[in-house]
Amino acid sequence: MISRLPKWVEVGAFVLASVAGFVNAIGLLSFEHQSVSHLSGTATLLGTTLLYAPSETTVHLLGVLLSFLAGSSIAGFLLHGSTLKLGRHYDTALLLESILLFVAFAFLFQGSFFGHFFASAACGLQNALATTYSGAVIRTTHVTGIFTDLGIMIGAFLGGDKLDKRKIKLFTLIIAGFILGGTAGVFLYRQVDVLALLLPASICMVIAFGYRVYTRNRG
Repeated sequence: MISRLPKWVEVGAFVLASVAGFVNAIGLLSFEHQSVSHLSGTATLLGTTLLYAPSETTVHLLGVLLSFLAGSSIAGFLLHGSTLKLGRHYDTALLLESILLFVAFAFLFQGSFFGHFFASAACGLQNALATTYSGAVIRTTHVTGIFTDLGIMIGAFLGGDKLDKRKIKLFTLIIAGFILGGTAGVFLYRQVDVLALLLPASICMVIAFGYRVYTRNRG
């Protein structure tokens, strides 16, 4: 049950969803309206470009997809197993996500589209931090599955099942975080352009070091 998850998971999920929403908003505004925190739209666009778009567009979209996959692979290498366990390399993964976002900023600041790939890799890495624990699947870089799960829970509740209030709370926090992060991303991007990426990159770094200190104190 979701009730077995530690309390800090809810705060972490909210913050990470905010980071993803922030980065994705910048992606939609600056990366030629290209999402980087999830791949459904990107895969569809890739399919359409195979027939009707220049080859460089196809290569660009394929690069975004493969970068997301690479980021997920990094997390898979670092985080063996599917259970949430204090002391795993979550801090290392978050630090790498921070570095990827800083590199994405560096490329985009120079006007290079390679920044898109590093931003996508950062989101892929974060998405793979999602933890399967006691039947709870947590994703923080997109909300399609969250809305689906909420719909299933509401329907089951109307059918007579008991409502898992903590699960509702967690999913609501993820949705709120993603939306609020997107709002903040749009606002800051309009003020300082791609410099806005420095904020989510810094947040990931702070979380990484904070988690490391927390685990050492608990050790």
